Amino acid sequence: MPDGFWWRGEVGDGLWAAFTDSATGNLALHVGDDPAAVQARRTGLEERMGVMPGSLRFMNQVHSARVGTVAAGDGPAAGTGPELDGLLCPDAGIPLAVMVADCLPVLFAAEAPDGGWMTAAVHAGRRGLLGGILAATAAGLVRAGGTGLQAWIGPSICGRCYEVPADLQAEACAQLPALRSETSWGTPALDLAAGAAAALEELAVRVHRVPGCTRETPELFSYRRDPGCGRFAGLIWAAA
Repeated sequence: MPDGFWWRGEVGDGLWAAFTDSATGNLALHVGDDPAAVQARRTGLEERMGVMPGSLRFMNQVHSARVGTVAAGDGPAAGTGPELDGLLCPDAGIPLAVMVADCLPVLFAAEAPDGGWMTAAVHAGRRGLLGGILAATAAGLVRAGGTGLQAWIGPSICGRCYEVPADLQAEACAQLPALRSETSWGTPALDLAAGAAAALEELAVRVHRVPGCTRETPELFSYRRDPGCGRFAGLIWAAA
């Protein structure tokens, strides 16, 4: 897709979601890249999204199940952002970003009581997924009055490529059986997207899946393929 987007679409009236690709470049500050270059890419991305410069909110992702809240009128986050793996906006007034390079980017939208939108962006790696970050995000949206929850699961490492030790697979699948998979070379694996979809459906969240395996696709960053790689982003925002 042009302009550095792997996928982009209007997912509701005035509400957009997207996943960038390697043409946008690395968007992370923690991978040894030049901070000024990263900031320039973020600024260019905001311009293509049509949002205010400096308004795109990132997190300092730490493989947790913690979800924070941000609302229109809040000042910009200091430094790399809060240590969270989920960010919820009850009025869709701030564009949200989640960065990944094999883990799952999951974007949420819910209908707000006033007829507008609520949004959330979530980093769901294996630990966060098993820790309940998707359930915590859905619960946060419902507590804020959200209804009609939907989620977009973005590109990630697929179940044919995410090899794990047999004991780790057994432990994870005892909690979430839909994770069970096998690599294309016949070893134990986990399918994060399938596990997330099953967890979301159990929560009565309507699921949309955007295809793409990061390890198999040069246009997407993959830590398993290249440990020194950058990060692409999942994005959700309301049109100005």
